[in-house]
Amino acid sequence: MLQGPEEGGISPLPREARPWQGRPAGIVTRLAATVVDALVVALVLLTGYLALAALLLMIDPRGYQLPRAGLLLSVTSAFLVAFGYLAAAWAVGGRTYGDLVMGLRVQRRDGRPLRLTRAVLRAAACVVLPVGLLWVAVSRSNSSVQDLAFGTRVVYDWQPRGAGSRSSQRQPDDRPPRPPRGPGDGHPPE
Repeated sequence: MLQGPEEGGISPLPREARPWQGRPAGIVTRLAATVVDALVVALVLLTGYLALAALLLMIDPRGYQLPRAGLLLSVTSAFLVAFGYLAAAWAVGGRTYGDLVMGLRVQRRDGRPLRLTRAVLRAAACVVLPVGLLWVAVSRSNSSVQDLAFGTRVVYDWQPRGAGSRSSQRQPDDRPPRPPRGPGDGHPPE
């Protein structure tokens, strides 16, 4: 079993990525993750449409026609799927598939994971006002409008959630951590 640097093993984090671990993500990386997430939502919508078409074909094969989805139904479905996808992904693991691909994690400003309420509110804001992401380009802290409104941040994080350290901590090298000093070894406690 592979152990992390906390247990005296090798870090799964590439050496080149370590300086970026825990830093706020920039606009390019966040836009790339958003494009991947938009493709995931489009795939879910297409799968739903094809499932509906197959169901209608099985019900009435002779009178079958491709289902016609009006603009209102299509837009509403897209918003609902995107909202559910973002809220669930952020509440459960702190990252969507796009975030995973790009090595990002959404977390609270203090580094703790999002709870359901904050994830739901942030997801709603992202779906209703997606241009709020562009604020990252001018923000000194790389914060979007949604980050500022809900006290969140998006950081580079290639570690799995249960890796033994908080996602915002950096891993400087492969050396195991020094044992804490205490009164028994001739040093004052740290």
